[in-house]
Amino acid sequence: MSVNAIHSADDARRVAKRRLPWMVFDYIDGSAGRETGAARNRAALDALTLRPRILRDVSSRDLSTSLFGTQAQRPFGIAPMGMCNLSAPGADLMLARLAAKYKVPHGVSTVASTPLEHIIDVAEGNAWFQLYFSGDGIGTFKLVERAKAAGYTTLVLTVDVPEVGRRPRELRHGFKMPFAIGPRQFVDFALHPRWSLTQLAAGKPQMANFEMDGYDFDRTESRARATWDTLTKLRDMWPGKLVVKGVLDVEDAAGLKAAGVDGIQVSSHGARQLESAPAPIDILPQIRAEVGPEYPLFFDSGIRSGEDVMRAMHQGADFVFLGRILQFAIAAGGEAGLHRLWTILSDEMSIAMAQTGQSQLVANAGLDHS
Repeated sequence: MSVNAIHSADDARRVAKRRLPWMVFDYIDGSAGRETGAARNRAALDALTLRPRILRDVSSRDLSTSLFGTQAQRPFGIAPMGMCNLSAPGADLMLARLAAKYKVPHGVSTVASTPLEHIIDVAEGNAWFQLYFSGDGIGTFKLVERAKAAGYTTLVLTVDVPEVGRRPRELRHGFKMPFAIGPRQFVDFALHPRWSLTQLAAGKPQMANFEMDGYDFDRTESRARATWDTLTKLRDMWPGKLVVKGVLDVEDAAGLKAAGVDGIQVSSHGARQLESAPAPIDILPQIRAEVGPEYPLFFDSGIRSGEDVMRAMHQGADFVFLGRILQFAIAAGGEAGLHRLWTILSDEMSIAMAQTGQSQLVANAGLDHS
């Protein structure tokens, strides 16, 4: 299929579903429980409207924005996603090259398929390292030191996974990390030969950040020991910007700001953890009202278009992160598919800016901070 047949994120998802093994597609696409949380996220975004304005000179529109003192060419970046190379060999580095081209942050997952040092090099420094606190934290803090040595200046602590959520689609397929192949998976892969042959040539995807340090990462290991004291220790040892991701409570947001966190990412982890979590887009303006208009506030969960990005910004976000849809674009058309979808998202946002009378981005435009 020509990548020119991709006209939306839904198109990319549809092609990815056809090309990926069922196990891999459901790992990327699935959500917690009966997936009503994901449906709630989408319904809440769909319920938001933008304000059309007329007769304004919007012939020139600028999609760039400032992010922690640097200029990003888009108000959206790449959310941290584990095992991206399952979507296609080399996906991590495709995302890194995209980040370098547009000067946007590439969220590098703790469980990336490519070493964190290599990703930030290819991204030309446009990378943030995402951290899970696991077990007793010994391995966690080793990764912090590695990220510091590699040149990362922003650390993203993900806090909404004290225990890994139950995603029935994954469980039915027997999905595991590290990757395991049994009879069920063998049949699945045999029915998707294009994906299987390219993965075979590239080698089995690994959680690359743990091979170098000589310890194993158990995806199902409890992360429930993390406390506010853990955050204090991390703040003390990390000299750069510290972002906390996975916040859906106003009281927690106030506590994070008071604790010296540099930015908050409002997120439900794409509804992959707690099915009954509120839609993050509904909580976003409440947190914005609590932390004030100047505090860096980021958003992810359920974004599917450039108009969705504008909706989030009008609800109070300074910057938005994209997840699953980028993996679908890679699965559908490789690096060309990724750039195709990125262009579509940019065009969607630019057109929405014109329709709403904006020549430059206006964060928090729909909120009253008076």
